[in-house]
Amino acid sequence: VQLQASGRGLVQAGGSLRLSCAASGRAFSNYNMGWFRQAPVKGQEFVAGIDWSGKETAYADSVKGRFTISRDNAENTVSLQMDNLKPEDTALYYCAADRTTSLLVTTRAQDYDAWGPGTLVTVSS
Repeated sequence: VQLQASGRGLVQAGGSLRLSCAASGRAFSNYNMGWFRQAPVKGQEFVAGIDWSGKETAYADSVKGRFTISRDNAENTVSLQMDNLKPEDTALYYCAADRTTSLLVTTRAQDYDAWGPGTLVTVSS
């Protein structure tokens, strides 16, 4: 599967932004999907994930209650709605695909099989 993220932007603290990731290639519904991010001088961090059915989700504690992940298997897309953004959310955001039949969303980057290019989110204070 090939992934392409969109929705990069610059927003003020407290604002909102929506990232989308379009998948092409193999059956999208065969994949759990995740969003990761990497900020300057920081390591890669799991942000949110959703299982192939859309029924199970997982979030990092730092974004819980502010970010919402969703998917549309008919459109082969996964989205990340980010509300109440904070300067510490500034990072390159990556969508990733984990080929699995499990309903358990993994937070480990090494479990994901395909990655899209990063899209930059900048939150100003």
